[in-house]
Amino acid sequence: MDNFWNQYLYTIAHVDFQTLWKWAWFIFLLDLPRYVVLEALILIYSRTRRILTREKWEEAREKLFAEMPLVTVLVPGHNEGKHLSRLVKSLQRQSYKNFELIVVDDGSTDETPIIGKSLEKKGDIDLFLRGEQRGGKASAANMGLRYAKGKYIVHLDADSSLAPDALEQVLTPFYRYDKVGAVGGNLVVRNENDSLTTTMQFLEYIQTISVGRMVVSKLGLYKIVSGAFGAFPKQLLMRLGGWDIGPGLDGDITVKIRKLRYKVLFEENALCLTHVPVTWKALTKQRRRWSRSLVRFRIRKHKDVWFPDRNFSLSNLLAFFENVFFGFVLDFMWIFYTVKIAVVEPQFLWFWFPFKYTVYLLLSLVQFIMALFVVNSPQDLLKKFIYIPLMPLYMGYYMRMVRTMAYVGELFFFESYKDVWNPVKTSKKAREYGM
Repeated sequence: MDNFWNQYLYTIAHVDFQTLWKWAWFIFLLDLPRYVVLEALILIYSRTRRILTREKWEEAREKLFAEMPLVTVLVPGHNEGKHLSRLVKSLQRQSYKNFELIVVDDGSTDETPIIGKSLEKKGDIDLFLRGEQRGGKASAANMGLRYAKGKYIVHLDADSSLAPDALEQVLTPFYRYDKVGAVGGNLVVRNENDSLTTTMQFLEYIQTISVGRMVVSKLGLYKIVSGAFGAFPKQLLMRLGGWDIGPGLDGDITVKIRKLRYKVLFEENALCLTHVPVTWKALTKQRRRWSRSLVRFRIRKHKDVWFPDRNFSLSNLLAFFENVFFGFVLDFMWIFYTVKIAVVEPQFLWFWFPFKYTVYLLLSLVQFIMALFVVNSPQDLLKKFIYIPLMPLYMGYYMRMVRTMAYVGELFFFESYKDVWNPVKTSKKAREYGM
């Protein structure tokens, strides 16, 4: 091991800049400016702007409580009965009280019907609906939408729970800005101590959601309101016909809202605690499903965003470009460059992998420091500092390989239509109608 690091340090000291630039130009021109410089500048701007406009935010909150509109909290789910009690308790603690809770059971085979009806009988759930045959999450959400009475729909995953002021925080932007079509909440991992898998997701969510989505929202490029916690005007959802069937419904509905020229915002103060996969196998399965959606919706279904027509929007084009370029193109570029180095300059690999690890470790440290200024409990985040050396391996290798496999599977084999997460009959119809 000593010989390895001695060789590595020697190589760093003697590698010529031309060779380094040839293989690592995208790190210096793309990754570092995007994930360090830009995020730091936007973070500073966002926090400063929030302080300077706090009176306007307070006015918006007062408008919300003066109108006190009925809000429908809509929770579609399949086999999620074990999570309902915790969700209900978090809603009972909300500072905003004028809401109805509709839970839709999508053909569950566990005890969800028993638990849901019991909570409805006690008055903890206003309306419990059940589809005897599983139709998929979008189908269940649309069923609940038909019964919703609220002016706003807050869509939650059943395995989520909210901070006490989460509802008022996610609703306030509708009274702060004009023509807001959707507001996404901030997701924090609830079960971060269950395993190494959940701990890494805890750090990832802070990096990509708490900080990352704040950045893209301020740039006007926010393109996915998570199904775990998002708010929408009911009239707008009805105008769009609700959610389209198939996986990736949250990203799909967000794009449809953006196409109508509505603002889509991220509210970092609206906190939602969510349950994440505990094992690497379950996480891989989940992320492959999520990643397929990029190809299915960004490249196929909503391909019109890429072409100038009467509905063309530069902000939508840039949002798609940022997503596809950094999440799709660079993944394949990384593989291409690694293979090319192995063929052209195989001896450089001994330097390449440790060098990339070192750079992305420094990047992770900077992002960790930035996150300390965003999270509500910096002391809890500091406890996870010892896991930072694993982040370059988790994000740079594991996640990248999972995404790339998903892209290939969707591009050539349309794997999202075969995913058991969605019923076969629903996926068949979705592909038939190009959804």
